Parts: sequence; C-alpha cells; structure tokens
Amino acid sequence: MWIRLIIFCIFIIAVIKAQDTTTIDDKNPKKALYLSLIPGMGQAYNGKWLKSALILGLEYAAYSSWQTNKMKYDNYDQNDYPLPRHRYLEKRNKYVWWMGFIYVYAMIDAVVDAHLHSFDDQMKSPLQEKNKIRS
Repeated sequence: MWIRLIIFCIFIIAVIKAQDTTTIDDKNPKKALYLSLIPGMGQAYNGKWLKSALILGLEYAAYSSWQTNKMKYDNYDQNDYPLPRHRYLEKRNKYVWWMGFIYVYAMIDAVVDAHLHSFDDQMKSPLQEKNKIRS
C-alpha cells in the first residue's frame, strides 16, 4: 500500500517538476487544495519541496505509531507489554488525532502558500498613483 502511494507521489512530483518554469504564473489555490488531498502534494505544487517531505514524514511517523499501538492493543498479553491495555488504546487514538491535524494543516498551508505565491513580486513592484494631481 505504502509503496504504491510513494510511487504515485514520485510520479506526480515528476509531472509537476517537468512543467515549463520560464514563465511566472500564479498558483491556483483550488488546484493546491485538490492536490493536498494527497499528503505533501499541495506543498510540492507550490514548490516547497522540503515542506512536502516533512509533511510526508510526519504523516508516515504518525501512521506507523498508530499501527504499532493498534497491534499492541489488539494482541495484548499482560506479560509481553509494560503498559496496561487501555494505555495502548489511548496512544492509538492520540496518533489518529495527530494524523488528522497534520492532514488539515497541510491542506491549509498549501492553499495559503498558493495565495501568497506572487506576494513578494507584488511588494517589489512600484506603486501606481492613479489620482495624482498635477499642479
């Protein structure tokens, strides 16, 4: 499952990276939102490669911790594990919340980055004085 997801993400990143970079275009926030449904792809669309890798890593870490605690909770034997059984249930649920928070944060971050993509260029351009009174 994870191997297919990683291969799919690499394919999508290659397609995005292969686009013409000579023109400066605005990023579409709606497209960033749709791409961010796959963790890290919204950041990759906006050109934030380190952030994309960080989101993927955090999602994977939360998922693997969830999976570990789920396995310990489902196969609980009092002699094998140091914590009481309900602690593994609490830890499992905590990592589900973390996965959700990271997912929502990545979506919001991708949309905000797409909106602010051309902000630096706009701030560097000179102001236009429309109603300048000449004397």
